[in-house]
Amino acid sequence: MSKSPDLKSHRENEDRLRELIRRQESKRGLLIAFEGADGSGKTTQRKLFKKWLQTSNHEVKSFRWASSPLVKPLIKARKGAHSLSPQEYCLLYAADFRHQLEIKILPALWAGKMVIADGYLFTGLARDGARGTNLNWALNAYSPLFWPDVAVYFAVSAETSRQRVASEKVPKYYDAGMDVTNIDDPYESYRQFMTRLNQEYQALASIFQMTTIDGELSIYEQHRTIRQLFREAGKRPWADWNIDAMVEWLGRQLQTPEAQLGIE
Repeated sequence: MSKSPDLKSHRENEDRLRELIRRQESKRGLLIAFEGADGSGKTTQRKLFKKWLQTSNHEVKSFRWASSPLVKPLIKARKGAHSLSPQEYCLLYAADFRHQLEIKILPALWAGKMVIADGYLFTGLARDGARGTNLNWALNAYSPLFWPDVAVYFAVSAETSRQRVASEKVPKYYDAGMDVTNIDDPYESYRQFMTRLNQEYQALASIFQMTTIDGELSIYEQHRTIRQLFREAGKRPWADWNIDAMVEWLGRQLQTPEAQLGIE
């Protein structure tokens, strides 16, 4: 039986997209994810690393977790009302991440720019896991998955995280995990939730081969380690790691007349 015209056309189009992705591999940018609990120092290191890359003539873009202009207002409203279940929490943050991935991260990478993520996929997975959400369920919420080239986990103790955060502000309801600990004291809830969160991060770092950096070392020592890691880093080929996500994204981009992808 011959293939239907629609199926044949679909496969031909997918083959074309895969070829475009393969051709772009040598020209695309590098995605580096900085992960860790609040107070781990990842934001400080992201800023320092970005400046260092720029002095080396790299064009760099930053991504911050939960910053989608489309989804962030909804998350803020639902969090303000304390009305999110763990599953809803996961789905809303996954939607926020997907929007930012498609409008900011992938276009920058395709254009050959470096992207530093201040919190990435693993931030969502760790927080979901600390709320009791099954890992496979959470992974499905974020699929098709797009893996970074390099992922760095800044490890600090729950007490260090609590002290650093508490020195500046009272931990917020969801940041302190008060939705799942049932502890009224935000500081004690935060400490206990951070213990859970650290366990999740440690497991994710092992499963997904993140590089762990001691977030309690000096700022300079951490920065020096990141520089060396960058010098030794290679790209994870899109064809091996991210082909499903790239085919889906690129197919949509090519349907948009105003898309500027530099495809000949």
